[in-house]
Formats: sequence, C-alpha cells, structure tokens
Amino acid sequence: MFTVLIIGALLAGAFARPSANYLENDFGAGSDSEGVRSEALRRLLEVFGMEDPPHARGHVQPPQYMVDLYNTVADVDGVTKDPNLLEGNTVRGFFDKLRSEEIKFMFNLSTVSKSEKVLAAELHLFKLRPQSVQTFSRHHFCQVSVYQLLNGRKMDSTLDKRLLSSRLMPIHSSGWEVFSITQAVRSWMSDEGSNLGLLVSIRGLGGYQLDPSLVRFASGRSHHQSKQPMLVLFTDDGRRTPTQEGTLNDHSGSPLPVPSREPRVVRSLDEELPQGAPCQRLPLYVDFEEIGWSSWIVSPRGYNAYHCKGSCPFPLGQNMRPTNHATVQSIINALKLTRGIDTPCCVPDKLFSINLLYFDDDGNVVLKQYDDMVAGSCGCH
Repeated sequence: MFTVLIIGALLAGAFARPSANYLENDFGAGSDSEGVRSEALRRLLEVFGMEDPPHARGHVQPPQYMVDLYNTVADVDGVTKDPNLLEGNTVRGFFDKLRSEEIKFMFNLSTVSKSEKVLAAELHLFKLRPQSVQTFSRHHFCQVSVYQLLNGRKMDSTLDKRLLSSRLMPIHSSGWEVFSITQAVRSWMSDEGSNLGLLVSIRGLGGYQLDPSLVRFASGRSHHQSKQPMLVLFTDDGRRTPTQEGTLNDHSGSPLPVPSREPRVVRSLDEELPQGAPCQRLPLYVDFEEIGWSSWIVSPRGYNAYHCKGSCPFPLGQNMRPTNHATVQSIINALKLTRGIDTPCCVPDKLFSINLLYFDDDGNVVLKQYDDMVAGSCGCH
C-alpha cells in the first residue's frame, strides 16, 4: 500500500504541475522540474527492481510464447487475472547465443540474480517438416534426447554429457517441442563456469543416426526470429508480499468483492473533489510512453494505478469499509475526547499486482509480476 502511495505522489509531481510545497518538502527549495522528473523516474525504477532502464530495442518482436503467456496471466492493462496462474513472479525467454547450424545450444544466464529461486526451466525448439518425404514408409518416429554438456571439448562419451530429457516424436510432425532442463540450469546457477551448453541428439528407434534431412529443428542463424531456439526460465525473486492479493486489510475476515474494471477515464491529476466528498477511488494513469519507457516495455503501454481521495466523516458507514480501529478513531475525533486526533484516512484497502513484459539489457524478454501496484478499492482506515 505504501508503494502505491509513493508512486502516486511521485508521478503527480513528475507529470502534472508540482506544487511549491511538494518541491520544497521533498526535493529541496529551488529544485527544477527536470530534477523532480529524474528523481521520480529513479524511484519508479526501484519499484520495478531496476537501477537503470534497459536499452531501447527498436522494432524487435518478442517471442510469441512470451506474448501468449503475458495475455494468459494479465488483462489489457497488465493487471493480474489470477495470482495463482504463475508459481513464481518472473519468467524469462533467453535466445541461443551460438546461433549455429548444429543442434548445440548456449544460453547466457548472467542477468539472473543468484538470489532468485529457479522453479523450472524449459528448452523450446521449433521442429521443421522433413525435407525428404520418400522415407515415411520406413521411418515414423524418432528418439530426441537433450543433454547437458559436461566437457567443452568432447561430447561423444556418456561421461561428457548428462541426459536431461528424452522422448519419442513423429518424424513428420512440425511445431514447438518443449523439454525440461531444470537440472542443468540449477547447476549453472550454482556454478556459472559449468554452463557449457546443451546438445540435442536425434536417433532412430534402433539407436542409429538418422538422415539430417529427416528431423530438423530451426536454428537462430537460418530461420525466422519467431522460430529461434529459446530457454524459458521460471523463477521467484522473493519480492512477493506475504498478504494474499486482493484481501488486504479486510477487517470482516471475508474476501472483498473484486471491483469491475472501470473504463479508462481522462482525468487531470489536478482535479479537486468537492468539499466533503466521501472517500472514493479515482483514476491515476501511468503512461509508459509519456515517461519514455515504451522503447523497452512491450506490454502494457500503461496502466491505471488508481488513488484514494476523500473524507472519512463521522459516522462511518459500511460503504466506507472502515476497520474497527478507524471506527473508534472517528468516534474519539467526533467527541473531542483527545486532542490532536484526526479523522481516519482514505487509503487503498485492496491491492492488485500488475505484469510487465519487457526486454532486458541482454535482449532477453522478461515477464515480471509486481505486487501491490493497483488500488482495487478504497476505505477509511
């Protein structure tokens, strides 16, 4: 909740017309608007777990798998549909760095923090249709095996590689094939020097080597970017909040109803509520294009963080969603039993997470979930 309030204050200062008091109290008298903007963006990057914004990626298209995954977990504004859809909070798509014609692959995982917990890792390969069709009568299936290389110079002996995944697949099929390689990635994360790459072996059912024209996988060198070999890594960076999303500060003990997604409303940050207007949720749209981040953020283009504003007058009705503490504070204030006791504050009492799909500095595509980013409803606390 504190994070959302900080974002609202910073963005209001950076993209509306900041008041003199705001400048004087938060950034020192004499600070210019550019200084306020820089500080606001720096703090917003901290919220997203970054020190600097990634380099612009131009018109590079993200892998369709990552786009589809984003659309599965997030709505059009990036708000999480269901917090249980992802086990962790970070998914990365790494492209093969060797870009060779051989079925050997190397992925640079240096952008993954050592503190992140590796939950699962997958090798995604696009299987092409065979070039030769005359052999279908003799060959219908093949054995495809994925190995972790243990020796950088040799790869023939069983001592030089470790089997990670193996299965039968039709020779005539085409499309994406996914292999679990979690064991290899966990060993690479514990010892970066052990990352010698992966080797894919394709053999007939009798164990013999097949004609390379029969079973082919797309490479990063000769095929379209949309079919590039990719390592998909699922991790958790430990930044998840302990509270269950969507039930923050519900004093009744029962889950609050999810408010309907309001249509985007164009509202100035300077707009004032009428005097004495009750506590309510108002729009606070964060536009990534306006703040200069659209070159590396794929989705969403922006999102509505919302903010809470209004009064919490005595007596507090249930429509104000008051906590028991807020009710008592309101009574004490109304009766003037203790000096200096204000009325309760209008604050978010339900928060949602959002998802960002973006390119990192190494050109990898990242899907990351950030907790407590959207005020779902407001109450008097």
